[in-house]
Parts: sequence; structure tokens; C-alpha cells
Amino acid sequence: MGRRTVLRSAGGLAGAAVALPVTLAALAGCDKVQPGGVPKPTAKFNAVDITGADYARRLQLNDFDGKPRNLAEFKGKVVFVFFGFTQCPDVCPTTMAELAEVRRRLGADGERVQGVFVSVDPERDTPVLLKAYLTGMDPSFVGLTGSLADIDATAREFKVFYQKVPTSGGGYTLDHTAGAYVFDPAGQVRLFVRYGLGVDALTADLKQLLSAAG
Repeated sequence: MGRRTVLRSAGGLAGAAVALPVTLAALAGCDKVQPGGVPKPTAKFNAVDITGADYARRLQLNDFDGKPRNLAEFKGKVVFVFFGFTQCPDVCPTTMAELAEVRRRLGADGERVQGVFVSVDPERDTPVLLKAYLTGMDPSFVGLTGSLADIDATAREFKVFYQKVPTSGGGYTLDHTAGAYVFDPAGQVRLFVRYGLGVDALTADLKQLLSAAG
């Protein structure tokens, strides 16, 4: 199976360019001004700053234990949301393994980082398989799934692209957005993390969000 994950951003389902979150971040910065027109200090991140984005606001699916989960219950933590599938050959396991390493590097603060994996392959990613896949990398990770309609609606809310690609023998793999979203402890979406950012850069970004929350 070849690598099928696509390095698309949160710009749209039909293949928008990675530059779109940057544009949104720039527009969102227009209100970051103190009285008198003095710009407020702004954080500098390695990932794409999408603070103020009008998408990725709602996430409500069942976890691998059948419990309904939503973004609100994770407030107080930095939340890393990634859309993938367990049979993904490279990008998905690499992304989640790197997040597990970030949590370890943060020490005690790592407990304030929540990894959330949304399956875009509910037909094959059974709750049992999803749980084994994720908890094998980090016991704290949460896997979310639902009906195809539920996944479609969630992907649209996050502007995440995914589609089946037939393979020889009658099977299929999936193309899907390779980036992840990061929410701050107040529950606001802040970053779009492109695949390949690296553990050092991601650790620095999450540490900054945790520090700002106190």
C-alpha cells in the first residue's frame, strides 16, 4: 500500500491550498489592538496560527468505549485533534507517536495535553481496534468514531478532506488531510499543525499555550 495521506490544510474539502489558514490567521489578528491603536503582544508559533477561525468549533462523537464526547469536556487542557485511520501506513502513526513523545517531554504538564484521534474509516476502525491502536501509543489518547454521516459532518466542520481510494484486490485506502488542530485550555482553536512539523517545534508550541493559561 502506498502512502495515501494528502498534505492538505484546513482550507476546504475540494483541495484548498495550505496558505488559507495563514490568511485566516492574518485576518484574525486585526482585532489584536489595545486602546490607542497599540498592537497587543502576539504569540509566535511554529505551527500555523488560526486564532479566531470560524470553523473547528464543534466536535461531538462517541469514543471507543461508546461514551459521547465533545470539546467542552476537555477545557483546561491543550487538545490536539487529528483525523486519520488505523490502517494508515505512515502519517497517522507518526503523528500520534510524536504527540506521545511531546507529552513525555512536557513532564507533569503533559497531563494537560489531550490527544484526540477521529477515525475517518468507521467501517474498518471498530471501537476495539481503535482503542488498541491508540492506547498502545499513549493510554491517555481518546479515539472518536460514529456513523459515516456523523464523520462527514464533523469533517466538514473542521474543513478536513478525506476520500476512499480503491486498491487492487477489491480493497481501499484513504486520502485525507494530514494536519492536526490544537485548541488552547479555554477551548479555542489556535493552531493548524502541518505534518512534519517535528517533536521539538510542537513541544515548544504546546508549552507556550500551557504557559499562557497559567
